[in-house]
Amino acid sequence: MEKMRAMVLSECAKIETNPLKLSQIDKHEIKRSNEILLKIEACGVCHSQLHGIEGDWKDLGIPPTLPTVPGHEVVGKVIQIGDKVTKFKVGDRAGITPLLEACNNCQYCAEGKEYLCESSMITGESFKGGYTEYITVVENFATKVPEKMKPEYAAPLFCAGITAYKAVKASEPAPEKKIGIFGIGGVGHMAVQFARVEGCQVIALSRTQNHLDVAKRLGATDAMVFSESQEELLKKLKEKHGMLDAAIVFAPADLVTDTAIKSVKKGGSIVIATVGKNPAFMAFEEKTIRGTLIGSTKDMEQVIRICDEEKIEVISQTFSLEEANEALKKLKDSKIDARAVLIP
Repeated sequence: MEKMRAMVLSECAKIETNPLKLSQIDKHEIKRSNEILLKIEACGVCHSQLHGIEGDWKDLGIPPTLPTVPGHEVVGKVIQIGDKVTKFKVGDRAGITPLLEACNNCQYCAEGKEYLCESSMITGESFKGGYTEYITVVENFATKVPEKMKPEYAAPLFCAGITAYKAVKASEPAPEKKIGIFGIGGVGHMAVQFARVEGCQVIALSRTQNHLDVAKRLGATDAMVFSESQEELLKKLKEKHGMLDAAIVFAPADLVTDTAIKSVKKGGSIVIATVGKNPAFMAFEEKTIRGTLIGSTKDMEQVIRICDEEKIEVISQTFSLEEANEALKKLKDSKIDARAVLIP
């Protein structure tokens, strides 16, 4: 059996201990007639991966099995296709989101919400992850990527991009609507741009100045430092902008979620695109709190189209496959301006 290089996680540990080890594993091969084989050109490094690797999300069943190859925003070249494949030909470029596969017959799949399928397979939660050189996927769960898109631009669209797009959509954007975006990193910097495309006024909030500078450059109306003193922050926000129409939360901290809810006017909406506990919620304020999760293959096609047409910027920093631990360490220390991308 042919081998391939992969960064393998055998047990959860702090990223400072370099838990990802460069290994040789069996190269993926097409096993079904509707699969394609990709030679990976780039894989984005997502913050949720850090939580999985360090064992923060064990209670959520992540990672479900060990050893595993992480990585769930993948772009590559199609180098082989199964004999029933019609969507791709050899030489095409394709991308995969965290949704590697779904059952296609449950209620969610029938509604076009296959990403909610109970028996879905998640990219990067088995040996089918992106921190390696090759991956196979069923053709319907891969999305075409234009040839002119650079791999390091396209890869982050497959998790950060679709997460940002879907969260902005869930906030019901409209011209001049005031939307607060809490957490400006790999996902948040793209959400700022998707909201601007819809004509919204964007107030960006982040703990780190470099992220706020990025938000301003990408068109945020204002960028404010998120402070631990909730009362002070809300007072300042209210004085400058009044109550927000909507808020989107990307920072996985309960204080941030709570602050976001309190920053929104009565009858407004809060979109939570991260993991957290149930926030305090007053029914009489008529606020809507909703969760959001990646998106469908159709949503992914929209993301590619909008990014192409609107020239959405993806800020990425590239690392070699062997530098995966280092990239995640920098991400943990907020030393990545937006998205780290591994190039095998």
